[in-house]
Amino acid sequence: MKFLSNQKFLALYSGVLTLVFCLTVLTGVSRSGAKQQSFDEIDVHRINLRESDGTLRMVIANTDRFPGVIVKGKEYPHPRDTAGVLFFDNEGTEDGGLIFGGRKKAGDSNPESYVHLSFDQYMQDQVLVLEEGQEHGQKYSRVDINDVGDWPITDAIQAEQRILSLPESQRKAAWEQFQQTHTAIVNRIRIGRLEDKSSLVEMKDSTGKTRIAMKVTAEGQASLQFLDPHGNVISSYPPERAK
Repeated sequence: MKFLSNQKFLALYSGVLTLVFCLTVLTGVSRSGAKQQSFDEIDVHRINLRESDGTLRMVIANTDRFPGVIVKGKEYPHPRDTAGVLFFDNEGTEDGGLIFGGRKKAGDSNPESYVHLSFDQYMQDQVLVLEEGQEHGQKYSRVDINDVGDWPITDAIQAEQRILSLPESQRKAAWEQFQQTHTAIVNRIRIGRLEDKSSLVEMKDSTGKTRIAMKVTAEGQASLQFLDPHGNVISSYPPERAK
């Protein structure tokens, strides 16, 4: 009984009880917080959305924390001077994104701005693009539908790393050799408002050459043209007058 009433024992006993109580409260808060938390406002530089197994599915980031190209969870350097959102497929490979920005440079009365939303083919580049922008006092907005190759985007990443290590005089030839076996992006359909304030719909063949063009100029003149593979007009409405 004297031992139990000892002041040192009582102090130790009290400390242990306090520690157990704190751990119980903190554990309870942690478990309940893991299920759901509510915030009125939060400031962050980057948010990574992941599956339960850690696979990256979306990134929201400012310019400083914007990632490079990520393919199956591996990141490759790819500087992008922008903020925005990137989407990733079930394997952790980038498959689209939204970027945006705008500024007015000192001494320039014309602002610059851009918004770009795109979606990628599996392990490839952009097949659907929506974008708008303005620069040097000119504005544009358009929708592009593209063909891309069936080769993996990692081929281009590895080729870029290899070609950049070559002397500058050899790089152009090396890229041309790469493109002989790797088809580039080909725009097939474009719908847009151009810098000259005209509206345009273009449909192109598999090589990217315009074959049908519908246009309305800023002054309201409308036309429909059919073109051959060399860009020559073979039929038009209204019919072109002989010069």
